[in-house]
Amino acid sequence: MDIKKLREGIDRVDGQIIALLRERAELAKQVGEFKKAHSLPFHVVAREREILDRILEQKTDPFPKEALRHIYREILSACLSLEEPVTVSYLGPPATYTHQAAIKQFGNSLRFLPAATIRDVFRFVESGDALYGIVPIENSTEGMVNYTLDTLVETDLKVVGEIVLPIHHCLLTRAQGLASIKTVYAHPQSQAQCRSFLSANLPNVPLVETSSNARAVELCLEDEASAAIAGEMASDVYNIPILRRHIEDFPDNQTRFLVIGTIEPGKTRRDQTSIMISIIDRVGALSSILDMIARQGINVTRLESRPSRKKAWDYIFFIDIEGHQQDTSIRELLKKLQTLCPYVKILGSYPVPDRKTAGEVSPGFTRQGD
Repeated sequence: MDIKKLREGIDRVDGQIIALLRERAELAKQVGEFKKAHSLPFHVVAREREILDRILEQKTDPFPKEALRHIYREILSACLSLEEPVTVSYLGPPATYTHQAAIKQFGNSLRFLPAATIRDVFRFVESGDALYGIVPIENSTEGMVNYTLDTLVETDLKVVGEIVLPIHHCLLTRAQGLASIKTVYAHPQSQAQCRSFLSANLPNVPLVETSSNARAVELCLEDEASAAIAGEMASDVYNIPILRRHIEDFPDNQTRFLVIGTIEPGKTRRDQTSIMISIIDRVGALSSILDMIARQGINVTRLESRPSRKKAWDYIFFIDIEGHQQDTSIRELLKKLQTLCPYVKILGSYPVPDRKTAGEVSPGFTRQGD
């Protein structure tokens, strides 16, 4: 076979793919009309996860399976946008890591609504301006985001998903080199995650804290003798050069984000349940609770405490456990906790990503809806 015939074969297959995508889009529109007529939720997390799991179980060689994951993420996003315009709020401005996490979870075809604060993300979802919100909850090197924990205490919204994103910081600047930089702008967490680089390369340069990495870039644009710590996406969006890449202290730096909303996701193959409890103030109270969870055969994946802010030395505990609240063992556990704890709140049961692929990032980025 010559190259011309091979290329003709590729063109023929491309035409078939387009025809099938059009057919899928028409079916998605019909599904949307059915859901609207029967007052059904437009986005069903469990159904979306079922589709992805089924696709990735199929033999795809020689086509890379992870590339297929990214492709189907965008196909699902585009088809959902045909069913009903969906808005997702995130901690902005555009090009923050939270924005990147939102795109990884929902693809590029939905409408994205930046929020100035974490509390504003919650407000947009509570008011119905957004169907979902994306908020940071934990960094692998700097720990929990306490403001998110505190806001979860106050809201009736549910945790409906989790995103894990690798965090690779860059030094962005229009300066010609490190010696020309007189100021560095960065979010406090980003500064903390790049301590070694900053002390070794910019030891005497003032560090100015900003509300977000994207805001740091905006300030940097106003002064050519300054630099900003941000992700590679910010360089593309704000058209500012990258002087140094991967300046974080730990190469395996990741941030975990929560998806918040009002629509309860259904049960999937791999779920996690988040709960909040308070305990009676007595010796061994927390230990006895953890022992009870262990006896139920349930794995605790995370345990954090925060002051209740109701009285001194009174704490609320945030606990993540493997499984769904519909599971028999977790149902029994929750009943027991209700009798033993003064306060129990189920934050939600939701699908969690495969840890092997959780840190991978979908390619592509648009500013649609900003």
